[in-house]
Amino acid sequence: MTGAGVTALGVGAAAVLGVLVGALVARLAARFPWPPRRSRRAGGDTAAADGESRPGPRDRGGAGRAGSVAVLTGVLFALTAWRIGLSWELPAFLFLAGAAVLLTVVDVQHRVLPNRVVLPSIAVGAVLLTVAAAGTGEWSALLRAGVAAGVLFVVFLFLALISPRSLGMGDVKLAALLGLYLGWVGWGAVVLGAAAGFIVQALLALALLAGRRIGLRAELPFGPAMLIGAAVAIGWPDLLLR
Repeated sequence: MTGAGVTALGVGAAAVLGVLVGALVARLAARFPWPPRRSRRAGGDTAAADGESRPGPRDRGGAGRAGSVAVLTGVLFALTAWRIGLSWELPAFLFLAGAAVLLTVVDVQHRVLPNRVVLPSIAVGAVLLTVAAAGTGEWSALLRAGVAAGVLFVVFLFLALISPRSLGMGDVKLAALLGLYLGWVGWGAVVLGAAAGFIVQALLALALLAGRRIGLRAELPFGPAMLIGAAVAIGWPDLLLR
């Protein structure tokens, strides 16, 4: 990614946009589980299933939590704009940042990665990266992104089949979304991002165990670790072996 440098004003504008997106994300997360979608079928309405497991009770977090989510999203948007710069790719990666915050909050609170977020995010990400490829002529990067999404989907599906207690189908679909963006950056980012997710999960588990926040048999959501690992691969270019 070779976007032009972004000014302090541009970073500030991205931060403000992030705060607004974060406020919306906090409201959406607080209302989860969302009312089921209904599709018109013969004889009446039928609810469409969403997610990979039954979510817990609706979150009742207060204004403090919503404010923290908004600030976190603003910081993430600012860092994304600073890292990528003014480029055709920027809208795609800002969208990923917003989706990542929503998925992280929901997965931490409810242990589920909703289909109604992951699947549309894959489609929107593909469209935005296609626009970026049209603007930059980087069609090879778009092809690599599509292949990487498929590769990570297959790899994580295999891992989920052999260890269903460690990975769910939500994680498998999230791998496809992250593969799309990591593939755009490069194959080094794909390898690093996928591996970093497992390392982050292990470090989080060790920290929580050391702090006696969880027991040895506790199960942690894997989505946040996957997202952090992808952020490391995208945001730390010196680690990429392209």
